[in-house]
Amino acid sequence: MSAWVLPDHIADVLPSEARHIEELRRQLLDTARGYGYELVMPPLLEHLESLLSGTGEALDLQTFKLVDQLSGRSMGLRADTTPQVARIDAHLLNRDGVARLCYCGPVLHTRPDRPHATREPLQFGAEIYGHAGLEADTETLLLALDCLDAAGLRDGVIVDLADARIVRALFAGVPVDAAALARVHAALAAKDASELHLLTKDFPAASRDGLRALVQLYGDASVLDEAAQALKGTPAVAAALADLKQLAAGLNGSAGRQISFDLADLRGYAYYSGMRFGIYVPGAADSLVRGGRYDEVGAVFGRNRPAVGFSLDVRELVGVLPARPLRAAIRAPWSDAAGLRQAIAQLRKAGETVVCVLPGHGSEIDEFHCDRELVEQAGQWNVRAI
Repeated sequence: MSAWVLPDHIADVLPSEARHIEELRRQLLDTARGYGYELVMPPLLEHLESLLSGTGEALDLQTFKLVDQLSGRSMGLRADTTPQVARIDAHLLNRDGVARLCYCGPVLHTRPDRPHATREPLQFGAEIYGHAGLEADTETLLLALDCLDAAGLRDGVIVDLADARIVRALFAGVPVDAAALARVHAALAAKDASELHLLTKDFPAASRDGLRALVQLYGDASVLDEAAQALKGTPAVAAALADLKQLAAGLNGSAGRQISFDLADLRGYAYYSGMRFGIYVPGAADSLVRGGRYDEVGAVFGRNRPAVGFSLDVRELVGVLPARPLRAAIRAPWSDAAGLRQAIAQLRKAGETVVCVLPGHGSEIDEFHCDRELVEQAGQWNVRAI
């Protein structure tokens, strides 16, 4: 095999796309900072028990594992940053009140999470710790939408809402092992009514009928009223439906965005404990943004407090956006002349890109569009349009 061939679903990022990714990264972090979120940078590598504690089998299977040659302990390359941020909130910041934290860095997956996806996403995320009310859920959703807006995505955006408490409530008191539970979750996610019918045939009537009803409970806001009738008698379900209705009302002022509901949606990591959402945009095969409430994520670190947030892959975001034009630049000749060097330095200090053309390479094309040139006129170096 050639030495330059990369592993499957791993790719280099070339100049124009790399610039687009970097500019988006800055826009997203600046948008989060505008809401008061502080930047953290967790390490890519951690002890495995810290990285995977309380996150469930899905994240475990996605995590690359190795042995630390210094300590002999098992370590992992993070597949998701949220558990690390929970650790930072619990042990390093340890604040009594609200902590708003954001991050942007690579994660690694043992397998792509969807066809044609990369195994090395650049994960951007924002999280609120310390507030249990719907205000934090609403802020998370609004920030996620503002991040997409900053990237140039507004039209055709769909916010799909669900709540993990609904399925949990329907499973309450049902004697089922982890493997059977996983099969039911898979049937719900696939909307496979016949498989769900077989899997739940021995469940108590209320749980069986409720789970079977979930397969049909997706669509617009009318779904919440249908669910209230189909799943009545369970206080936890009623509370979840009321919260979803209030969250949707808080987003109704977001022009151009459609709100939908899928009450059987269980995709993602096991740490979700309440409201969950996915945001869909034109051109993306699946939800581009995923998030929700995960109040139990910090329990393993000894600080179980409210938490809600979201994340997205910046590389995937770039893939649904139009390519950006080449960056405008100024072309300058290569010379040791002091006047030219000074003129170039002043232009670069002012924020301009000045590309010095090396001898013999005047017609080559790169990532920059030189629409002006630096020329000497009457002993002065001036910029003129090409």
